[in-house]
Amino acid sequence: MRAPGVRTRSVALTFAAMVAAAPAMAAEQTPAADAAQSNPAVSNTAVPNAAISGSAQPSTVARSQLVRSPAPVPADDRLKVFLAGSIDMGGTQDWQAQLARELADEGVVLLNPRREDWNPAWKPVAEEPEFRRQVEWELTALQRADVIAMYLAPGSQAPVSLLELGLHAGSGKVLLACPDGFWRKGNVDIVAQRYGIPRYDSLPALAQAVRERLAELRRARAR
Repeated sequence: MRAPGVRTRSVALTFAAMVAAAPAMAAEQTPAADAAQSNPAVSNTAVPNAAISGSAQPSTVARSQLVRSPAPVPADDRLKVFLAGSIDMGGTQDWQAQLARELADEGVVLLNPRREDWNPAWKPVAEEPEFRRQVEWELTALQRADVIAMYLAPGSQAPVSLLELGLHAGSGKVLLACPDGFWRKGNVDIVAQRYGIPRYDSLPALAQAVRERLAELRRARAR
């Protein structure tokens, strides 16, 4: 038998090694993980997958992570989808939540510009700190996105979304749904035709198109 003193020293040495390794382990956490811990608007979870037959242990499928402005955009290599389109200062239905549910099992990062803490008192001028923060977040998120899913809701105007459509019309990243009833549907249709932007008639059709585009991107990465 090992003497009690030897066992005590062994446990102490093991604990000391764990404490010494803790900073290095913490440094390996991604920005997305940090954000998920500190910001309830950031979700990053996994769910069991029981659809794999013959598996003794249930595996897990990473669920999509929803990142709302102004939380940091994750810097990892997961595919990212920007939820662009009508908000109209919160006056438009929260279609982003519906689309996020549709894409919850894709294991991607969903970048949502709709802020839950938006204050209408913030002036839309460059000198307003929170307004600038929002605009710069959207510009960064659009640039990092692999797919821009844009929904222009009937009855809305979405002038900022029109600006973003113009910025990224030639990027090849935009998938667009602009049903009848949108304020400037004619302008949108003509721009989409000019730049070859795929168009869809409804939000469910847009969700399906996003799924198909993500599958294409995954196959391209696997080559």
